[in-house]
Amino acid sequence: MEFIGTLCLILVATTLGSHLSRRVGIPSVIGQLLVGVILGTAGLNWVHPDLLVHEFSEIGVILLMFLAGLESDLSLLRKYFKPGLLVAVLGIVFPVILGWGTGELFQIDFKEALFFGLILAATSVSISVEVLKELNAVNTKEGSTILGASVVDDILVVLVLSLSLSFFTGETTTDGPISLILLEQVFYFILIFLLVKWIAPYLMQLAEKLFANSAIIITSLVICLSMSFLADLVGLSSVIGAFFAGIAVSQTKVQHEVYHNVEALGYSVFIPVFFVSVGLEVTFDNFSEHLLFIIVFTIVAIASKLVGGYLGSKFAGFENNSALMVGAGMISRGEMALIIIQIGQQSNMIEPQYYSPLVIIVLISTLVSPLFLKYFTKKVY
Repeated sequence: MEFIGTLCLILVATTLGSHLSRRVGIPSVIGQLLVGVILGTAGLNWVHPDLLVHEFSEIGVILLMFLAGLESDLSLLRKYFKPGLLVAVLGIVFPVILGWGTGELFQIDFKEALFFGLILAATSVSISVEVLKELNAVNTKEGSTILGASVVDDILVVLVLSLSLSFFTGETTTDGPISLILLEQVFYFILIFLLVKWIAPYLMQLAEKLFANSAIIITSLVICLSMSFLADLVGLSSVIGAFFAGIAVSQTKVQHEVYHNVEALGYSVFIPVFFVSVGLEVTFDNFSEHLLFIIVFTIVAIASKLVGGYLGSKFAGFENNSALMVGAGMISRGEMALIIIQIGQQSNMIEPQYYSPLVIIVLISTLVSPLFLKYFTKKVY
């Protein structure tokens, strides 16, 4: 029963942390992560990353990515495909290259430095959306491009993450030759196409006819969890299965019902545990030794997304201030980068001494993102 007490402590602390964060005008995810730092080894040492915390956080990641898929507006992507694609691609290429190059300057192993670049390539526009709403700029050309680019960015980063884990590290969850693993993964992506096109709509229609309580929500969770399990089985990251399961369900008429119910389930129990679990691993040992690393990588994190988004928008025909507004909207890393850091740690792609500095870099870039976006939006509107 000790875990029940731990879970109660986490839920109470994260609720208060979210409230206080919102009160002072910073994202709630920051408050939840700081709760993990305070409760973990860097603070009070009350909560430890044991098996149950780990399993709950794994479910939290899967639900978080499922919700991200549910939120993906493919119609918006189609409408702003060209600028969104250019912004997303350059917003990934620049952080990966500059992140890798900066890692090389710090004499970090080639593979690990490249993975640092992948962390910087992540984008979480949930915070940008809040700022755009506040400034009544969501439905502008720039706001729509930011949202469209975020859809492409999420898809590309998740794909690259999965492929990097299964091939780049040489570690997979399946046994057998690479050719067989590749074939299994090709079949998996074919299954994703079938899921989006036919399987998910059919299953959700079937669920509507069932008399069982919450049949629609249960069916959506079965799709999410089974796709995550199969992704892991063929050597891909489980998050890719959850993300595409969310996209599949988002194409059905029950999208909003599923989103609101899964959001309630995820954010009331599992997702707070995930953010806390990230904070639990943070330590401030030898912090001064990594101060230069944190400063330089933070500058690279901000500049690479700003420049990538700016150039992508310019190529799409945007004016200077509009292009800078789009670039600023892509700076925030948020939960996407935290997920990649967590996966990287579990896959031994991040050395322990770099875990805490990377989390701090994500925190800082997420905090400054609204400031940049507000500044450039006011220059346009």
